[in-house]
Amino acid sequence: MKAVMLMFDTLTRHHLAPYGGEAITPNFTRLAQASAQFDRFYVGSMPCMPARRELHTGRYNFLHRSWGPLEPFDFSTFQALRQAGIHTHLVTDHKHYWRDGGATYHTRYSTFEFIRGQEGDCWKGQVEKPTIAWQGLEDEDTLRRRSGRMTQDLVNRAAMPAQEDHYTHRTIQAGMDFLEANQHQDNWFLQIECFDPHEPFFVPEKYLAQYGCTADEFDGWVPYYCGAPGGQNDEKVRKFYQALVTLCDDYLGQVMDKLKALNLWDDTLFIVCTDHGFLLGEHQWWGKNIMPVYNEIANTPFFIRDPRSRSYGVRRQALAQTIDIPATLLDYFDVPPPASMTGRPLREAVAHDAPVRDYALFGYFGGHINITDGDYVYMRCPREEGKGRLYEYTLMPTRIDSMFNVSELQNIALHPGFDFTQGAQVMQIPATFGYLNPWRFGDKLFDLRTDPGQTVSLADGEKTLHYAQAMRAMMQAHDAPSELYIRFELDAIGAARESAFAERWSRLNLLAECEHHGVEEALRFILRAGQAQGISRDVLLAHLPEGKTVREAEIFSLIDAFFKGDPHRALVYQIRLLLRTA
Repeated sequence: MKAVMLMFDTLTRHHLAPYGGEAITPNFTRLAQASAQFDRFYVGSMPCMPARRELHTGRYNFLHRSWGPLEPFDFSTFQALRQAGIHTHLVTDHKHYWRDGGATYHTRYSTFEFIRGQEGDCWKGQVEKPTIAWQGLEDEDTLRRRSGRMTQDLVNRAAMPAQEDHYTHRTIQAGMDFLEANQHQDNWFLQIECFDPHEPFFVPEKYLAQYGCTADEFDGWVPYYCGAPGGQNDEKVRKFYQALVTLCDDYLGQVMDKLKALNLWDDTLFIVCTDHGFLLGEHQWWGKNIMPVYNEIANTPFFIRDPRSRSYGVRRQALAQTIDIPATLLDYFDVPPPASMTGRPLREAVAHDAPVRDYALFGYFGGHINITDGDYVYMRCPREEGKGRLYEYTLMPTRIDSMFNVSELQNIALHPGFDFTQGAQVMQIPATFGYLNPWRFGDKLFDLRTDPGQTVSLADGEKTLHYAQAMRAMMQAHDAPSELYIRFELDAIGAARESAFAERWSRLNLLAECEHHGVEEALRFILRAGQAQGISRDVLLAHLPEGKTVREAEIFSLIDAFFKGDPHRALVYQIRLLLRTA
């Protein structure tokens, strides 16, 4: 038995031709004709390493912790395959495997290979740093943090002048080298994992030319806030992304052709997938992480060619998720899954479009809890602002590229553990990490059948109750921490309680008459910033127009009047984030 999984990071299905997209992707079209294409495939936990934990464990990550490594008690599908005599090989340019918050994943494979140079990877040593140009409005401290990656990225790009030097080319080539070397062997799994089309968009000229672009028009770094990069440059940025998608399509075709040339095409399980999508101006947002998890991010492309069923050129409506991929691999190699795995094999869904599950949960740690049945998406926000009743549960307290701060570890408690921790106690750590306050977005309910673009949030109390009850049942099945039921008011669900929250949420904690929640939160943020600068609350509030509703323009006027230099730039950056409520 042989299997290949080709994984791209941040591959948004809305740009792929088989899903109706406009990017040049003939090989994705060719793949769709030779595989089962899933229309209702969803993420589970996001972003990068939370999704990788799901690929190993086959269960959700985001209910219990944020970004982090595999835990000592975690089941790893790829380690289990290795122990069952299946050689598992990872080849990737995804640098997060080699940072503090991901350093336990790659060692679960039999062998692994790391391709250097992506996203500011600390690769080429150069003391004198190149000058960067950044169109964001960050303060100097934020810019300094970002500039490390951005300058290193430029250094790395200089070491890749030809397409053959590009990290995606080298990653795919390393994967095909494995195929060449092992074409006559049996019992192996190959994971080729490309960081592209994740930003920064570093695209060889031949692909940019197909979209009428040149490399000097955009540096590839997309600020994660609304209205950015902004205005006339928006379409150019989309074209850079699409050009990178076309590069990925080209290399997908090369892998497919290699499998055929080596006579592996007809008897090898072949999966093509991603971890999540990306917003490129949809819903007036750019990026991911900081906004509601719209379908451009959550509803991902998924193709599977299973030689057991030979169901090719078909589309599947079964609701499936990332956690089902490891279950499918174990089933394919006839390795039993652990009791902790909640993902399910996709064999029957591929063959007959058999149902996999009724509901799927997805989200970020600390954000909305989201649920879908494929027809509707319901996003439930916390019933209070801030990080109250939110804890991380872990024995591996690391973030993307650092340990937890010592101050974060001074108030830990020991928790008896969960059904998947195999009797191990875990640290319960008050959450300090989290994305922007999801409370200000409120609840959202979308009917995907009549509103696939998720443009109008419905006010339907009956359906809200229905999905809230389904959400609670799903959380119970995944042994969610008890405090989350209180944080999201899922401990006692009822129409009266839902109405009370809707009324409470609609009322602003008025410091002044504000246009909406975003304006109010922005105003409170400015008041705190003013206090830190020695500017009194009364002085700031007195600057607002008396007796008039405070709108977005007044917020920026307030910043202009009282803040200069670095604090001014910092506030502009933060306020642009806070003003968005959709």
